[in-house]
Amino acid sequence: MNKRLVECVPNFSEGRDMAVINQITDVIKASEGVTLLDVDPGFATNRTVVTFIGSPEAVVDAAYAAIKKAQELIDMRHHHGEHPRMGATDVCPLVPVAGITMEETVQYARQLAERVGNELAIPVYCYEEAAFTPKRKNLAVVRAGEYEALPQKLADPEMKPDFGPAEYTESVAKSGGTVIGARDFLLAVNFNLNTTSTRRANAIAFDVREKGRVKREGNPITGKKVLDENGHEVMIPGTLKGTKAIGWFIKEYGIAQVSMNITDMNTTPLHVAFEEVCRKAEARGVRVTGTEIVGLVPKSVLINAGKYFLAKQNRSAGIAESEIVKIAVRSMGLDNLGPFNAKEKVIEYLIEDHTANRLVDMTCFDFAEETASESPAPGGGSISAYMGALGAALGTMVANLSSHKPGWDERWEFFANYAEEGHQLMEELLHLVDEDTAAFNRIMDVFGMPKSSPEEKAKRAEALEKATLYATEVPLRTMKAAVRAFPLLKAMASEGNPNSVSDAGVGALAARSAVLGAHLNVKINAAGLKDREAAQRILDEAEGIAKEAVALEQEILEITEKVINK
Repeated sequence: MNKRLVECVPNFSEGRDMAVINQITDVIKASEGVTLLDVDPGFATNRTVVTFIGSPEAVVDAAYAAIKKAQELIDMRHHHGEHPRMGATDVCPLVPVAGITMEETVQYARQLAERVGNELAIPVYCYEEAAFTPKRKNLAVVRAGEYEALPQKLADPEMKPDFGPAEYTESVAKSGGTVIGARDFLLAVNFNLNTTSTRRANAIAFDVREKGRVKREGNPITGKKVLDENGHEVMIPGTLKGTKAIGWFIKEYGIAQVSMNITDMNTTPLHVAFEEVCRKAEARGVRVTGTEIVGLVPKSVLINAGKYFLAKQNRSAGIAESEIVKIAVRSMGLDNLGPFNAKEKVIEYLIEDHTANRLVDMTCFDFAEETASESPAPGGGSISAYMGALGAALGTMVANLSSHKPGWDERWEFFANYAEEGHQLMEELLHLVDEDTAAFNRIMDVFGMPKSSPEEKAKRAEALEKATLYATEVPLRTMKAAVRAFPLLKAMASEGNPNSVSDAGVGALAARSAVLGAHLNVKINAAGLKDREAAQRILDEAEGIAKEAVALEQEILEITEKVINK
């Protein structure tokens, strides 16, 4: 992904009136260069979390337009909800996604903040990485007292906004203030509890959040606060770094929740937070019944969680990505309050190119028919990559079966590691199925280039050389990937479930065929290269891989025959 992409997650103080929400999101939809990913209204919180993505310039324009529309439609003088808030657009963070640094994102956030403050006359505070002072990095500090404290805040020279008016005008009374910043991805999550007690939920939140709770003398609830030598409250830190949390009761669901923001998912992944909240809840006689993700989530969060829970079960993670996600959903109760549709909640799934016609998305029948047609692609290169994928898949299957074989529980991790490696290799080879066809199509595109002048002929010749080199390198990559299946297949033939040894043998046959088939494509494409020195280097490397594959296949077949004949 070479594009510069920024995610924007504005939180609007309206979660009940869909007519208002739709007018705000329609402005985003109409903005050129951005894609609206998610709209998540909350009735009890009276707040809607919106997520969209695009180029930084387009995101700034769309965010400004949405903030302006929210200013027109939302009157904070009549707003009530469970969630802390300061304005019609309460917070508006920009998050770097691809091709852009945090430092650059900060500049765009400050540009947006200045524009909102000057042109819309809204008091704007910059927070997180865009903060001008360390104190204002923390959203809770900036938003202290919420909307109701805004008149006093604006009158305090120390709390003067970074941009916009510093007086409480009629317009400001209606719009409130806005907090704009730049931050890393923040995961907003609520843990559902089998209690209606806000006090119990808050106690659990204080147990786990990084800030913790105030230390007190004697009684931990009513005792006198302990102060340090400077008169500041002494805190007892919580157990989860990089988290903020509070407890609240949600009338809409009839339950209390621990509402958490995970600001550092590397330090505290979602599954770690879930397990810790479960432990602290149990210690207080409360049970976590499920988890609610607010807004969107990176795919890695669910994959890491799914793998964690599979490992707890002594199960292999060398399975389809969709199955790993399903384990994460079930383990943490992400569908406790309603259906959890990963296609609508996971960022990567939302920005996938669903218009691409990939060979690997075809049925087996359609793929065979497409190969058999008069079209020259897919051809031998794509078929070789697919055979390699099937070889890796067979080895992975044997590893998964062995990992789950009764009586082999002490060896589950040995086989699970092989299964995970094999599944990753299978995915790599499946990608090469389409890449080989794309390489062939690139050559065909060159043949359509004009050649009526010496300049055009020179450009055409240069493009043809590059396309031919690429078409030679792709099957070489297939050879390098397919030969990596042999260690897996050898281990499964010699160590795996003996009832599946023939599958490991067939996998070796498929992997050898993949290597030798791709070798033929390397040779035929290398013949068209003008750079004979580069061509010979590729041919020499391919020859070595082919010889290695033949020897490894023979070794695995001999092991297979011995196991079968025992």
